[in-house]
Order: sequence, then C-alpha cells, then structure tokens
Amino acid sequence: MSAAAELSAVRVRYGLLEALHGVDLACPAGRVTVLLGRNGAGRTTVLHTLAGTLRPAAGRVRWQGRDITAADAFRRARLGIALVPSERAVFGSLTVAEQLALGGPGPADAWFPELAPLLDRRAGTLSGGQQQLVALGRALLARPRLLLLDEPARGLAPAVVARLHGILLDLAAEGRTVVLAEQSLPPALTRPGVLVHVLTRGRLTFSGEAGEPRP
Repeated sequence: MSAAAELSAVRVRYGLLEALHGVDLACPAGRVTVLLGRNGAGRTTVLHTLAGTLRPAAGRVRWQGRDITAADAFRRARLGIALVPSERAVFGSLTVAEQLALGGPGPADAWFPELAPLLDRRAGTLSGGQQQLVALGRALLARPRLLLLDEPARGLAPAVVARLHGILLDLAAEGRTVVLAEQSLPPALTRPGVLVHVLTRGRLTFSGEAGEPRP
C-alpha cells in the first residue's frame, strides 16, 4: 500500500521547544488516517507540517513521492493539499457564500444543508459550529487530494458529526487521502481500513489498524 503523505525523521521546533522528535509517519492514499493523542502530543504540529504552515528543523516531507519539504503552503495547496485548522478557519469579513466560493464551484449545502440559510451572513457573526461547517464546506469544494482536519467535530451536533465521518469515508473510497487529528477515536471510524497513529509527547508510539490493541 503506497503512502501518499509521509514524514521522515521530522523534527519541528517552536523556539527552543522541540514538538516532534524525529517522527516517521505515513498516510496512505485511499484511507482515513487518524492521529490520536492528548493536547501537546504533536497531532496539530504534524498536520501543519504536512500543510506547509510549519517548516521542520530536520527531516523530510513527501507527497505522492515528491519531496515538498521546502514548498510553501500555497504551493502545496496547488498540489491538492487542504488544511482545516481547529481555530480561525474562516475570514470573518466575508459572507458565507463568498467564503465557500474560495473553495470552488458547487453547492456546499449538498453536504451541509445547514449552510443554505446562512449564505448572506458574514462568517464572523456565526457561532463556532457554524464557522466550522463553513470551513469544512470550503475545503470540500476545493476537491483536495489530501485533506487535513484538526478536530473537525468540534462544535458540531452529533448528527452532523456522523454525516461528516461518512463524507470522509466516501472521500477515502474515491482514492483521496484524509488525515484528522482527534483526542479519541470516533466510533464511526473504528472499522477495518482506518489507520491510527498515536503520538505521545512528540513521538510516534503506535501505528496500526483502528481495531488493533493500542498502548
């Protein structure tokens, strides 16, 4: 099974603090990969390193076999990489419709009908959960080859979360690569084919299928 996105011996530092300690991590094409760990474990750092918003102090980042370690975030976006961060994921001064148009053509309310009555609202006036839907809708409209999500269920109703997880599984079935960071494994993703990486204090401590025993 080919790894679409890879970190090889990656070290990332915030000033004097090293957040990732030589991490080797692979995210295969056509599968959902879940990064598990407590706050501060390095999950968000992995996502931002893959997206290009953080540069490693050492090691390599590869996408579809290509070394993209030195590529800026906007160049990675052109390669089909999209990140939905956990915070500040919308432009508050733009309307929902304007925001979604940045992703690409198409009706985002096909995935999230909750957005239909909000299209004329400025994103900055929305609740946290509504803003999350806008950010997710914009990313999905971009049709990314690699979709990176940092705790995407935050602020969403359980029914919407269940629908979101179904969307992510469908994207993987289409051959896309989906990587999300969570503190615990969502029940909908405890199925064969979902890959789990556990991070502990900036180190990879487990890699395996969702149903395998973990430390």
